[in-house]
Amino acid sequence: MSLAYALEKEVAISAVLRACQLTSSIFNKLVKNERLTKDDKSPVTVGDFSAQAVVSTILSNAFPDDKIVGEEDSADLRVEANSVLRDRVVELANQALISDLAHGDNVQWGIGPGKQRTMEELLYAIDKGNHDGGKSGRMWTLDPIDGTKGFLRGEQYAVCLAFLVDSKVQVGVMGCPNLPVDASMPDGPKGCLFVAVRGQGAEQRTLSNSKPTRLTIPAYKDSEINFLESVESGHSALDFNARVARILKITREPIRMDSQAKYCALARGDGGVYIRMPVGTGYREKIWDHASGSLLVEEAGGLVTDSRGNPLDFGLGRTLGENFGVIAAGKEVHSKVILAIRKAREDEEAEKSGSSKI
Repeated sequence: MSLAYALEKEVAISAVLRACQLTSSIFNKLVKNERLTKDDKSPVTVGDFSAQAVVSTILSNAFPDDKIVGEEDSADLRVEANSVLRDRVVELANQALISDLAHGDNVQWGIGPGKQRTMEELLYAIDKGNHDGGKSGRMWTLDPIDGTKGFLRGEQYAVCLAFLVDSKVQVGVMGCPNLPVDASMPDGPKGCLFVAVRGQGAEQRTLSNSKPTRLTIPAYKDSEINFLESVESGHSALDFNARVARILKITREPIRMDSQAKYCALARGDGGVYIRMPVGTGYREKIWDHASGSLLVEEAGGLVTDSRGNPLDFGLGRTLGENFGVIAAGKEVHSKVILAIRKAREDEEAEKSGSSKI
């Protein structure tokens, strides 16, 4: 008896592995070797566009009727002033598509030797990601390089791909080329692939697609809990996080890293709570920043909600709508964090009110 979404899982793994190979190559050739000094972050732009072209090409060949919600579109590449960038995207995407990775790829998915695409075909593939999302039907969501600044620093970033049916995430695959295979050996081998299918559990592999290791979030004692946070203060309210930590009497220093690698670290037990509180008003989280990671944590035995305890809603379009922040943790810890956030908000409001009376 075949497992549900076995083909979707297989295709997603193949697409993410090729995108990871591509982005790692871009870092080594266009960032590391050039000692990036430009402000336009063009290597990241090349990586974003070419990785999206590769993943979209594979998905479109395997599942031609499926919709894709991707972060990028080809409008800038179609401007003649960006012809050099466009040519580089085409070159890199084709290199990834024709590479013989020997991971069980199927040539019917549009990959392997002799499967080069024209410029127009690749631009069209990028634009397949322009779907508006919604509550019904089959849909993929993709972030080709999640964690731009981490990528540029040679630290954490992720290629994130999720498959949804009627706005519910069913398959999530994330590639983290710079994440240590074993967190206890930070200088050891790097490069991890994380895979989750609803109802079938979560697993970690290496980027050579080796035998998977089952993931389960450990049961933490209160003294063992620490936060997983964003590196950039502009991405999450780190001062508020510190307030929540004090309420929870957390003394361990937070682990800070870019991208959905935080979900991966949580799922395998590297940290107790992923907390992402919004900065400023009006910000809406993008669905591609959380779809695959949320399923990974859930299948590892955790719980993912917004900071009010509401489920994340992936059926509202390209964003999570009114979902306010994101909290992910083991089930026995999650409720404590939600209560602490509520108390931190009350304390913050009380302090503001007291200051206004002075």
